[in-house]
Amino acid sequence: MIDVKLPETGNPKPPARVPYKRIATEEAFAPPEMLDIYRRICERGDCDAGFKGLMGFYMTSPSERAQHIMRCLIDMDDLRLQHMDEAGIDVAVMALTSPGVQVMDTPTAVSFARTANDFLAAAIRRHPTRFAGMLAVAPQDPAAAAREIERGVRELGIHAVVINSHTNGEYLSDPKFWDIFAAAEAMDAPIYLHPNSLPAGMYEPFAAAGLDGAIYGFAVETGLHALRIITAGVFDRFPRLQMILGHMGEALPYWAYRLDYMHGATVRSKRYESVKPLRQRPSDYLRQNFTITNSGVAWPHAIKFAQGFMGMDRVMYAMDYPYQYAPDEVNILDGMDLSLENKTKFFQTNAERVFKLR
Repeated sequence: MIDVKLPETGNPKPPARVPYKRIATEEAFAPPEMLDIYRRICERGDCDAGFKGLMGFYMTSPSERAQHIMRCLIDMDDLRLQHMDEAGIDVAVMALTSPGVQVMDTPTAVSFARTANDFLAAAIRRHPTRFAGMLAVAPQDPAAAAREIERGVRELGIHAVVINSHTNGEYLSDPKFWDIFAAAEAMDAPIYLHPNSLPAGMYEPFAAAGLDGAIYGFAVETGLHALRIITAGVFDRFPRLQMILGHMGEALPYWAYRLDYMHGATVRSKRYESVKPLRQRPSDYLRQNFTITNSGVAWPHAIKFAQGFMGMDRVMYAMDYPYQYAPDEVNILDGMDLSLENKTKFFQTNAERVFKLR
């Protein structure tokens, strides 16, 4: 029987001293000005239900969890560093919290992506040994997003991109977005495909059962997005493009056998005009073009399966701060039955390579 080991509540043990750095690779932040924009969006009569149900809740709820999240998102100095120290996190790779600029109108999104990236770069300059980051872009204007990737890498020294899944219900599998992939491949900047609140067509059945968020809906929608990218032939067109998926790869590694079989069967059946032959199997693209993080899943059984499927070089540590801040999870993962070499890859050197931290 496999035991689901959950972290202890109360006062966790202090993190142990270890011979590797712990680099957390999916840690959220928000400039205060962005939350002001979000509030104005929520006040509109046509506000997206998924966005209002998620960020609208967190920005207005008096609950302890919501207050903790909003307080931690905007702090880029003492409180964040305190929490990192208490959990034994040496470096946080930060990304603009979902949905980032993707819920804004196009001109505002393009402008604020640049503002958010400058805000992040300033925080990195203040704490260069503790912080790293990912660039926000506005998929609403793919050409502008491509330019921002180029600026962010060349001028800000930030070597990765975050895109919060769909943008107004549209997916990056649509070739109109592929300027973004071209720029990311050219700049050798991996794209972290992060969850977003569910689009209109998916939201209600999940929300009615309280399953629209991180508990389940996020993984379903983001996994769908990643599969759309794979089956659209993106990696046949951009073979050097690298992407990152959190939350144990949004479960895709665990579905890989069936994905391969049923993709091949669907191609042969000619049931869908949109499903064309690929040069490789879906699982091959997962292993060659994706790295995954364990964000939100401090469960050694799942991590070790993913390492076996993806390879030791393609699984990284993440905490998912501040949405999941459980310092004792670090102790659980320090105790995994892995060699020191492989534990160092998981916590440190894979992230250093992927995000160019050295």
